[in-house]
Amino acid sequence: MIKVTDTLWTSEDAAHATAGEVHPAWRASGVSINTRSLQPGDLFIALQGPNVDGHDFVADAFEKGAACAAVCHRPPVLDPDAPLLVVDDTMEALESLGRAARDRLDHAKVIAVTGSVGKTGTKEALKLVLSRQGKTSASEGSLNNHWGLPLSLARTPSDTDFAILEMGMNHPGELTPLSEMARPHVCVVTTIAPAHTEFFADANAIADAKAEIFKGAVQGGVAVLNADIPEHDRLVKAAKAAGLQDIVSFGGSGNADFRLLECTLNAHGSEVKALTPLGEISYTLGVPGRHWVINSLCVLASVYGAEGDVAEAATVLSELSAPSGRGQKFEIVTENGSFVLIDESYNASPASMRAAMAVLGAQPIKLGARRIAVLGDMLEMGETSPQLHTDLAQVFQDNSIDLAFLAGEAMAHMWAALPASVRGAHSEKSVTLIDVVCQAVRPGDVVMIKGSAGMRMGQIVNALKSLNTSHLAKREA
Repeated sequence: MIKVTDTLWTSEDAAHATAGEVHPAWRASGVSINTRSLQPGDLFIALQGPNVDGHDFVADAFEKGAACAAVCHRPPVLDPDAPLLVVDDTMEALESLGRAARDRLDHAKVIAVTGSVGKTGTKEALKLVLSRQGKTSASEGSLNNHWGLPLSLARTPSDTDFAILEMGMNHPGELTPLSEMARPHVCVVTTIAPAHTEFFADANAIADAKAEIFKGAVQGGVAVLNADIPEHDRLVKAAKAAGLQDIVSFGGSGNADFRLLECTLNAHGSEVKALTPLGEISYTLGVPGRHWVINSLCVLASVYGAEGDVAEAATVLSELSAPSGRGQKFEIVTENGSFVLIDESYNASPASMRAAMAVLGAQPIKLGARRIAVLGDMLEMGETSPQLHTDLAQVFQDNSIDLAFLAGEAMAHMWAALPASVRGAHSEKSVTLIDVVCQAVRPGDVVMIKGSAGMRMGQIVNALKSLNTSHLAKREA
């Protein structure tokens, strides 16, 4: 039974937002578009796609405890009294719920986050630090596209203090409607780097597409921008053209508002000292890598833009851990000993590859142990793909990485550029590397897995995790 205090949507509010018809009245505590993750009390929205029709899963949604289903037509197998929200188009209904949810965020600060890399990590860090300062809602996982953004908004309670919304794109024109729906107070661009270059002529074109995040900003909004990138001035100009006059910058550059003064990197995190508009600040960061240091400055700049407590946020950063598939570390115990697994399998671009390999290079190993990189293709790189993969071969030497296992056609270019002593194995598909990698790993090794999502590098991660002989090894290292 859904308590009144748990109600996210009433049938009356949903019908008003979507111009739908209700049969009969209901209350929902959440919103779902997937029966696999649906929770009891959710409003299930039966989206229709080219391959799957959500109407086929409405009965399953009710079996799992859905409070209601938004449909274009009544599925024939349903009980005649099943609670429904009947609309003309379920995708349009989802978008309408998202806009209505944004309309009722009377006192919330809405923070929108985009960038070539670092979006999800920055969003999760903001969620962590701001949740200590007020009721905070954030996009789950990577729900950042044309259906993920309205779903995230539709799930946002009206009494939220901070709403953090991730926005992604791989083509020009995608961020404009997302920004216009979200109407952010703070627009964050983590960085500009080669990603989805198959669809963009150069970095300036990527920056212009990311700058669409400014187009829906509220009057008096704030832009949070990376001072270290060549496209910084271009983004500043775009932000001001969209009406944002308050620009807050972060990075190592001398003119950054949140400027890195010094940092000490180690295998588990960093000690950071930075200069901010509020004075000098020192803090501990709970995840390793210089890229996370810069991300942490972005987080603090965003908190500042949202009128939060920067000092309090900085103290919480020591509790930060890497999101799933983006740097999580595991100790894998076998009969012969243990090794460390770093899961970076979610996605890959040249910038994130370099950052992940730098973290691998910083991991301490004992005499005779090895640093091993298991890498899959960086997809959507266009004509530059061969050179981008070749260039990464030098990163092995720069970070003292001992062995490479590579998957994908593009990785053949890296393979050709690597010294013979570093070559472990190369295959066109990640699945054929599973047994090879599992047999090659020895106690004391540190193994990092990374590649674009389409390369399915996660199945190698799962195989290595399955080597555990003790449940105690499944804890995070």
